Amino acid sequence: MATVFFTGFPGFLGSELLPRVLVRREGDRAVCLVQSKFAHLAHARVAELVERDSTLSGRIELIEGDITEPGLGLDTSSRRAEDLAGDVREIYHLAAVYDLMVKRQVGVRINVDGTKNMLDFAEACPGLERFHYISTCYVSGRHAGIFRETDLDVGQTFNNYYEETKFLAEVEVQARMSSGLPATIYRPSVVVGDSESGATQKYDGPYFVIRWLLRQPRWAVLPVVGDPTAVCVNLVPRDFIIDAISHLSNLDESLGEVYHLADPSPLTVDRLIDLIAESTGRRVLRLPTLRSVAKASLDYLPGLQALMQIPSAAIDYFAHPTYYATDNADRDLDTAGITVPRLEAYMFRLVEFVRENPDIGSQAMI
Repeated sequence: MATVFFTGFPGFLGSELLPRVLVRREGDRAVCLVQSKFAHLAHARVAELVERDSTLSGRIELIEGDITEPGLGLDTSSRRAEDLAGDVREIYHLAAVYDLMVKRQVGVRINVDGTKNMLDFAEACPGLERFHYISTCYVSGRHAGIFRETDLDVGQTFNNYYEETKFLAEVEVQARMSSGLPATIYRPSVVVGDSESGATQKYDGPYFVIRWLLRQPRWAVLPVVGDPTAVCVNLVPRDFIIDAISHLSNLDESLGEVYHLADPSPLTVDRLIDLIAESTGRRVLRLPTLRSVAKASLDYLPGLQALMQIPSAAIDYFAHPTYYATDNADRDLDTAGITVPRLEAYMFRLVEFVRENPDIGSQAMI
């Protein structure tokens, strides 16, 4: 019986990816490393998965630990890291802090040091076939122009410490790959809710704009930075990410590859605003604003942050200079018929979900 080791459960992606991985082989089981403070939520999520698919019963084990600690914080546990290592065939490392406002020391501790600890654990697994690492397209930082799946360090600057620490973490992963670690890297762009249900776990990215427009009357005002007709926002729904990783992680030829799980034809900011306006029933008055002025206003103008509920760090992604090439992903997903759903077909579902679930926040699980 082989073991699949997961971090990032019961997070937004991990909760849906886990059952998709387990259904491949009937005898496989999963061990999920869970922080103590999320143990109750994790047990509830397992119960939901088993209710949905009874074949998962008894196949998901939750162990409490912490990726930021040596030995994954399992030294005082009944399941020590070295005891687990012998059975592990695959590792899916999803755990990270996704917070554009994260302080650098927190980002380093979770994203960089946590990934190093997971890599050490992976190298201690004698039967390991693959280390699956969930990175992000935004290791690109503010690189202007095309950023390819073969690119990593191109001398880029970063918008925030989230981007920088995910970049540093991927540097570590690729270094271990060069030394022989069998691994695959997946770089999602901005992930929004499910294209069929609209469901999401937290509101960030375009949701800041959706919620701001919904709080205004039919005629709404929206500050716009940069050139909205030239700059694109790369959005993909959760179900595409789950479908893509489920498929790619099961391919022999994906070993050693890096994949941009991004929209090859992203919408411009201008078109995105039109689409959100249409879905929210608003007419939008665009207010051209310098990016630096918009960010400073949100940070320092009394009451503006509380009114708009848009973090200043989010502004950068509406004037983002990078285009993500998806050559590897297109090649290996097209044969399975997996493509990015068009945002025009499901934006109304995202808005409907926001209307029906106003109390969901934008805080990261850390």
